[in-house]
Amino acid sequence: SNLSVSDAIESVEDAFSALAKGQVDVPMPMHIGIDETSVAGPGDCHIKGGYVQATPTFTVKLACVSFYKNLDKDLPPGSGIFIVVNAVTGAPLAVMQENRFMTDLRTGAAGAVAMKHCTSPEQNVVGFIGCGAIARNMARAAAATRPDMKGVAYAMDGAEEFAKEMGDELGVTFEVASSAEELCGKSDVIYTQTPGGSTVLEKEWLNPKGVTIIASGSDQPTKQEIPNNVLAAGKYISDLTKQTSKVGELRGALQAGAMTEDDVYAELGEIVNGDKPGREGDEIIVVDLTGTGAQDAAIGQVAWDKLSKL
Repeated sequence: SNLSVSDAIESVEDAFSALAKGQVDVPMPMHIGIDETSVAGPGDCHIKGGYVQATPTFTVKLACVSFYKNLDKDLPPGSGIFIVVNAVTGAPLAVMQENRFMTDLRTGAAGAVAMKHCTSPEQNVVGFIGCGAIARNMARAAAATRPDMKGVAYAMDGAEEFAKEMGDELGVTFEVASSAEELCGKSDVIYTQTPGGSTVLEKEWLNPKGVTIIASGSDQPTKQEIPNNVLAAGKYISDLTKQTSKVGELRGALQAGAMTEDDVYAELGEIVNGDKPGREGDEIIVVDLTGTGAQDAAIGQVAWDKLSKL
């Protein structure tokens, strides 16, 4: 539990760099859907993993999410384990019951990498649509990247608590917006982290001076946070195109005929490596974070490094 978003940022940035260079073995995620019946569900299980070349471990992760009936039992709606494996012997080194703690950390770290490389320094008003656990790590990531940030929060529930807690923790100013439209009009950077059942903003709401949207709510084919006309309007950047085309924001735009894979501006690792520029002017940028096995491998290595030194 002494892991932090800051611990993960550098390793996740390196993982994105390696991913863009073809130096990561990262298979497509496995998804198990648990339909709601009298004896089970509803819920989802995702299995991801990866190996970053020239690192001493690889990681396999099982994450269970959206088991919302758990709330009636005073249990969290998600759980999960990381298995960190010795890349020399193939023997498991650790089985970590992380219950989304490490997953949320590496997602936050990806949010920091996206802000670092896809925004300009003067973009310091940062909005958060959805104010749950992932939003907290995104706020920590944003503050680590841009300490002079000012936060704006909006959610159907919990925005006031989020704004107060994160403002106190990070020492930055937060305000609560009365609507997503108000938040969009004020924000230079927008993090979206909602269940993804419906889109959360509209193109005409966005700051005309240019905005970067960092979307992390879509991780399966039933979810989409960002409208297709926003995705197609500027630079669309994926964490991994072969994945976002199946389970991310890109999937919806492809199915609707609003985009093709040729319209993908870059993968995030290409921006990290300087192969393509991030922000160049007042364009709309969307960074689609579905969560890659490369990130899981990175945070697994960081966790093992800390654990093995105790």
